[in-house]
Amino acid sequence: MLETFGALASGFAVALKPMNLLWGFIGVTVGTAVGVLPGVGPALTVAMLLPLTAHLDPTGALIMFAGIYYGAMFGGSTTTILLNTPGESASIATALEGNRMAKRGRAGPALATAAIGSFVAGTIATVLLTLLAPLVVALALKFGPAEYFALMVFAFTTVAAVLGSSTTRGLASLFLGLLFGLVGIDGQTGAARFAFGVPELLDGIDVVVMAVGLFAVGEALYMAAYTSRLPETLEKLSGSLMMSKDDWRRSWPAWLRATFIGFPFGTIPAGGAEIPTFLSYAVEKKLSKHPEEFGNGAIEGVAGPEAANNASATGVLVPLLTLGIPTSATAAILLGAFQNYGIQPGPLLFQSQTNLVWGLIASLYVGNVLLLILNLPLVGMWVKVLAIPRPMLYGGILVFATLGAYSLHQSWVDLVILYVFGLLGFAMKRWDIPVAPAVIGLILGPLAETQFRRALSISQGDASVFVTQPISAAFLAVTALLVIVPWLVRRYGRR
Repeated sequence: MLETFGALASGFAVALKPMNLLWGFIGVTVGTAVGVLPGVGPALTVAMLLPLTAHLDPTGALIMFAGIYYGAMFGGSTTTILLNTPGESASIATALEGNRMAKRGRAGPALATAAIGSFVAGTIATVLLTLLAPLVVALALKFGPAEYFALMVFAFTTVAAVLGSSTTRGLASLFLGLLFGLVGIDGQTGAARFAFGVPELLDGIDVVVMAVGLFAVGEALYMAAYTSRLPETLEKLSGSLMMSKDDWRRSWPAWLRATFIGFPFGTIPAGGAEIPTFLSYAVEKKLSKHPEEFGNGAIEGVAGPEAANNASATGVLVPLLTLGIPTSATAAILLGAFQNYGIQPGPLLFQSQTNLVWGLIASLYVGNVLLLILNLPLVGMWVKVLAIPRPMLYGGILVFATLGAYSLHQSWVDLVILYVFGLLGFAMKRWDIPVAPAVIGLILGPLAETQFRRALSISQGDASVFVTQPISAAFLAVTALLVIVPWLVRRYGRR
């Protein structure tokens, strides 16, 4: 425990360096603005900025990306409450009561409980991350190749199942990513795979170019095609932002309950913020002394989901930093950011990059304070951001995405790949196929292949090593159940 607090203290020394503090401030500011803009999420923004920040100091860049990530969670409440347009699926639960409060002239207290709840949940969740991460690292250091491969199979399956509207579509996206991950030179045999005589493909498909294409270009094309003509009604920000004593009394229990609902969901490979936000909403509705207000603007229905959303976002960093397993779209892009700097998240990260990882964790504490300062007093400014014309927004995204992708290697091949993936991302969005599993497949696929081959090499070709090792067998058994049980329920539950 003392070692953990000592490492955290050294992390604060890193996070509070003037340049890192500046990058953190830029990150949370950009993240808040991104969260406010409808249709522009943290995954899109981080993907778009990845190529433009390739030559920055890794610590500063990753602190900025983390700031964008949880800053967007803060800022998303503004759009959700005032415009009734959730930027991400995790904000849908907030919209149920938040926009109703705004229509009743109580937009101020709704925004206040969302901001303060996000601060409380984010801070508590960061404390839990600080305490839990070393324990997970100690366990992960005991993993061999077989255990790592089984863990990745489990992560593939659960993420594909959770991040899509159906397991089939999620798995289709995942296998697409795994296929793209095979492009390039085989690390063991030296043979070229699926390069089709293009020299630029021998190093594989750049995860940054793929992520920018799928998220930024694909999302911009989709928004321009399908959402630009949708009517919008912006609720006025009238009255005081101050919460009444009754608002405080009803909000703080919801903040605490939601924190301990959201954080565990973020830490497991089947994470994501959608489930805990709706679960928090259901809990608050069940426990509320004012159930009649639900559907008409109950403040608990805003406080709970927003706190759960932020706690889950922080929880996502546990498997990302300790195991190298992303459990959300943004986490997948953050993993790509680490790899872009030649850093592989996992248990060894805490030994090889001590200053970076603890500086990143410490920056979360600092960022939460900065976000509270930015959100409440400056809410009027963030509302004005909503007035940006949509065509300018989409055009800007495409320009930045193109410049960023080209700046990586100054190659026209990257631009072709960018827009091929952009069109693919548009099609996937159009037919409701999740994009995140494809990116996760591209990033983790080669790692899973390496661990698979290494396990077989150690066991001299005996495939039973995956079921004779207790941890590996447990992961594979749970994975099989996750696939088979829902299928059986669908097949026989209708009879």
